[in-house]
Amino acid sequence: MRIARILTRLNLGGPARQVLESDPRLQERGHEMRVFCGSPEEGEGDLSPLLEAQGISVQRVAGLTRAIHPWQDLQVTRFLRSELQAWGPDIVHTHASKAGWVGRIAARGLRARMLHTFHGHVFDGHFSPPKTALLVFIERLLARRTDQIVAVSHGTRRELVALGVAPESRIHMLYGGADVTGLAGATSVQAKLRGALGLGQDALLIGVLGRLAPIKCTPCALRAFEIARRELPGAFLVFIGDGPDRLRLEQDLEKCAPELKACVFLVGPWGNMAHMLPDLDILLSASHHEGLPISMVEAGACCVPSVATPVGGVREFVIPGQTGFIGDSVETLAEGLVALGSDGDLRRALGKGAQALALEQHGGEAFADRLEMLYMELLERTP
Repeated sequence: MRIARILTRLNLGGPARQVLESDPRLQERGHEMRVFCGSPEEGEGDLSPLLEAQGISVQRVAGLTRAIHPWQDLQVTRFLRSELQAWGPDIVHTHASKAGWVGRIAARGLRARMLHTFHGHVFDGHFSPPKTALLVFIERLLARRTDQIVAVSHGTRRELVALGVAPESRIHMLYGGADVTGLAGATSVQAKLRGALGLGQDALLIGVLGRLAPIKCTPCALRAFEIARRELPGAFLVFIGDGPDRLRLEQDLEKCAPELKACVFLVGPWGNMAHMLPDLDILLSASHHEGLPISMVEAGACCVPSVATPVGGVREFVIPGQTGFIGDSVETLAEGLVALGSDGDLRRALGKGAQALALEQHGGEAFADRLEMLYMELLERTP
């Protein structure tokens, strides 16, 4: 098969890391892969060199950004259509909102089958109600012209059905893949995060991993840590990632008591998960919305349990008493941090549970198998 993949950027986020897991494997099996993407935003990191090093063709698309720019988006659509017509893919697979819009419009009328993956969605908490209603309307129209809609969790699929984007029968649930086998073998000897922070192995290190954006509610994570630290005086919090909320987070930290401020670190993005995740004791997620964060899966592969809000597909990986704790408020998130932070045996037990679930559900080879099967089934369907 010739498979064209279109996504907004190959940053350090979940969609790009899933491409890194699937596409080299698919190409090894004889399929021809081509990735079309824009450039990462400042501070987001860039995975395209790793993808190109494994023989995947990466085509930069000038003007393909997260923000809406009608004239620029029209030029992007024209460019993509020209490239797709010239190459003639069998499959066009788009990811996330913006790339999904321009990619599917560009592929209309071609012989290729179209898929679109929702790695979550932007219909809750991102925009004003009128703009959100418009975006839902656009997605409904595009879904009718898409051969297969894919959701990364059962929770995401239920939300899409409730919004009327597509009926459940047209939405295929496919858990994302990650290098869980490699990460499961990573050790604290490889990790470099504690050394960079000047912390010893006895310090309790809680990590918030991902883009610093409003939907991630970094102030909630900071507040939950502040409450929990009253009972965990040896705890530290590290934010790993960058984004538009960094300035706000820095301002919030300036208002904190000096003893709290000294225990919180902002280190920016880290590209090598094996150099960072094994040094964490707990992963904290206070997001207002998620699909199923691949960072949570990767942390689990390193035996790191999570404390998280019950949004999107999070409950499908963070199972209370098995792989972590769920909290629907700052206070209950803090309770989860205290429960895990004060009991090393419990923390290790839930970490092992998270690792087992990551290996069972999110292996890269199995992910590539499921994608390949989905593509082949789609091509075999009667048009």
